[in-house]
Amino acid sequence: MHEIGFVRDLAVVMLVAGATTILFQRLRQPVLLGYILAGVLIGPHTPGVLVGDPQAIADISNLGVVLLMFTLGLEFSVRKLREVGIGVLAVAVAEVGLMLWIGIGIGRLFGWKGTDALFLGAIISLSSTMVATRTLAEGGQRRQAFARLVVGLLVAEDMLAVIMLTLLTAVAIGGSVQAGAAFTLIGHLGLFVVVGTILGLLLLPRLVDYVAGFGRNETLLVSVLGICFGASLLAAWMGFSVALGAFLAGAVVAESRSAARVTHLVEPLRDMFAALFFVAIGLKIDPLMLWQYGVPALVIALAVIVGKTLACSLGIFVVGHDPRTSLRAGLGMAQIGEFSFVIATLGLSLGVISDFIYPVAVAVSVLCMATSPYLGRSADGLADGLRRVTPRSLRLLATSYSGWLENLKPVNENAAIAAIFRRLLWHIAVNILLVVTLFMIGAYINARSWNWFSMLGVGRDLRHTLIWAGALFLSLPMLIAVYRKAEALGMVLAEIGIRERIAGAYTVAIRNVLARLIPLATLLVLALLVSALGSAILPPRGVVLSLLLVLAVLAVVLWRGLVKMHARLQAVLKETLEKPGPADGHG
Repeated sequence: MHEIGFVRDLAVVMLVAGATTILFQRLRQPVLLGYILAGVLIGPHTPGVLVGDPQAIADISNLGVVLLMFTLGLEFSVRKLREVGIGVLAVAVAEVGLMLWIGIGIGRLFGWKGTDALFLGAIISLSSTMVATRTLAEGGQRRQAFARLVVGLLVAEDMLAVIMLTLLTAVAIGGSVQAGAAFTLIGHLGLFVVVGTILGLLLLPRLVDYVAGFGRNETLLVSVLGICFGASLLAAWMGFSVALGAFLAGAVVAESRSAARVTHLVEPLRDMFAALFFVAIGLKIDPLMLWQYGVPALVIALAVIVGKTLACSLGIFVVGHDPRTSLRAGLGMAQIGEFSFVIATLGLSLGVISDFIYPVAVAVSVLCMATSPYLGRSADGLADGLRRVTPRSLRLLATSYSGWLENLKPVNENAAIAAIFRRLLWHIAVNILLVVTLFMIGAYINARSWNWFSMLGVGRDLRHTLIWAGALFLSLPMLIAVYRKAEALGMVLAEIGIRERIAGAYTVAIRNVLARLIPLATLLVLALLVSALGSAILPPRGVVLSLLLVLAVLAVVLWRGLVKMHARLQAVLKETLEKPGPADGHG
């Protein structure tokens, strides 16, 4: 019977999950809440144990988290992040930062150790994409204005979750918050994320579309799952979380023309593995410990609901939305979920947090999940009640503020100039990121391949020269692009900022000077940044000057070819990121 132990445990989990789905649908309660409670009932900490093998529980949990993170990545997509808007992104950063601070404060208030408080702050800072989107869908509210803001906040939080996983991994591996170790690991993981995303965007969407062209759902599904688990294994092999690899794979696949078809095929698997994931969470819970830490769980749940509602509502109002829409968006974010469990699992598996943090996180999540539907349904009543008790002068001030922000928005010619300005800044930022990535790869190769160079008889200075020269040469198309985009930016700023009625006969001359200064200043800033990042692989000063001279000559000789090469690369990325929605349906 031992050889079918995992199959037996999996069968029990799926049977209980199926029964839970039916029961909680009838009770009009969140199904995810039912999965967790079902896991507690059949787990090793309750009488009449049905699933007790720790390895089986870990395997079920890992299987669930990989597919769950992949589908969250599919819903994320780089295009959606671009559509979020700087205002909503700023609100998400402020809200996550505030909740992180509140969580750390609560942990210290209860006398918990530093890493427990830090992980608690991270756990309560991220809202649940699954709970929030399901609540909106079940309430028929997905097309309303506040729902779009909720989705935007969730997308921004997904990006912040990746950053937070990076920082917490550094803490977990180092055992404490050590700046040196943290920055080293952040550099390595940032390199993995940036390089993986860029290479993925260039290759995987086309591969997925090619496979989709065969017209066979089976082939497409198996290929996409291969990408998902392959990315997870790659992340694990490099020392990172399998959840991170699966999430990035989903975000890249989401940029293909066949993304809607892939999502349609993966949806049943997502629901199945979401059930596995949340039941596995319940399997790890000791009810006695849950009872012991009931008061902290209640306090933290209240802090999540009140803190997230106020932070998101106020932030959304500040960036220009009316009070009612802002409040409804804030209430939609008042819960924690899947990323919180991934963070708790990370801390527990690496032994840097106490055993009670995981059940406390689950208890907080359960309380928030249970209240989330009621908060959504009572949003209008709460908004009306707040309006009645708010002084008339304060309501007038809020209305005036919203109207003032509306008048500040660029229109007509100014709107077109603002769009050009944003596009140029976006292109400059992407190219700078690519240059930085190349020098980070050089530093990574220098650190990891020292023995290999030694075997070839390559000394330290020659090794640094070869790596630095390679990174510099590969950066040449991007450096030229940065200069050209900065030159165009300078011309736009000169045209806008230098008016003829002020400068008179010197208008053209001043504009020309400004148009030249801005690209040169941009290249100077980039040079300082590259010097700082490439300090670990910097050759001797004389070699650096020689290489820069050679680079300048190559730039002049190969200018046209490099511009064309960069244009083709930019066209590929642009085509990938700006593809219209799929027209092939769900075949």
